Amino acid sequence: MINIAKRNIRLFFRDKTSVFFSSLSVIIIMSLYVLFLGDMMSNWEGGVTGVRFLMDSWIVAGLVAASSVTSTLGALGVIVEDYSKNIVKDFYSSPIKKSTLIGGYLISSFVIGTIMSCLALVFGELYIIINGGELLSLFDLLKVFGVIVLSTFANSAILFLVISFIRTQNAFSTLSIIIGTIIGFLMGIYVPVGALPDFIQKLMKVFPGTYSVALFRTIIMKEPMGEVFAQAPEAEMSRFALEMGVVIKIGNWQVTPLFAIMFLVVMGILFYGISILRLRTKKS
Repeated sequence: MINIAKRNIRLFFRDKTSVFFSSLSVIIIMSLYVLFLGDMMSNWEGGVTGVRFLMDSWIVAGLVAASSVTSTLGALGVIVEDYSKNIVKDFYSSPIKKSTLIGGYLISSFVIGTIMSCLALVFGELYIIINGGELLSLFDLLKVFGVIVLSTFANSAILFLVISFIRTQNAFSTLSIIIGTIIGFLMGIYVPVGALPDFIQKLMKVFPGTYSVALFRTIIMKEPMGEVFAQAPEAEMSRFALEMGVVIKIGNWQVTPLFAIMFLVVMGILFYGISILRLRTKKS
């Protein structure tokens, strides 16, 4: 199982095109922010001290969350390639069990998604520092890493099930384009959550990525929010947090970090279970 995972990881990082396209959505989001959205959002609160730091932290949280989706999807492309080229038949003709092969795919997608998300975090933190912001504390970095692991676990489980229905490279490329296009909207990255139509906001609340990005924002934006809203009423900071997707409300109930964590854990376990059953019965 470990050897299969190592093989998949090597294949992914050896293909520079695959690495690039799995990161393309993150690159586009960051480029749009740097070139257009950054200055506009930084002037939103009328030049209050620390707003640039706050908005940079907001976009970095979104970048890391998006990376845990797109990079994991890119890693799962190995499955499609193996099936489309009938490489799995070579595996099945050897003494390798199907469960071992599935486990190798699961491990490699999780490892690749975690690595790429950590790289996105490093890049984002460097961007914040360059713009005059502050580096996260070691404790907060560890918490962000924990959320990366959790988010990658949930996202890879869901995407693993989706990929099990894909049989050709063309279908996989189309899927990657669709997910890469909509991920910025579903996570409230291109447009703040509060600016989206009500039915879109309701749809987002059943999407695990919404809870993932909210956890990232809670940690990464804690320091700059405290600085920007130090002299403002608490209600104003609460309004901002809701509008920008730092917190989630279901009706009048505000989702707690513990609920968000448990939601991601349950989604991961549920979809991994369904995916394993699906691949065990899938014909080669």
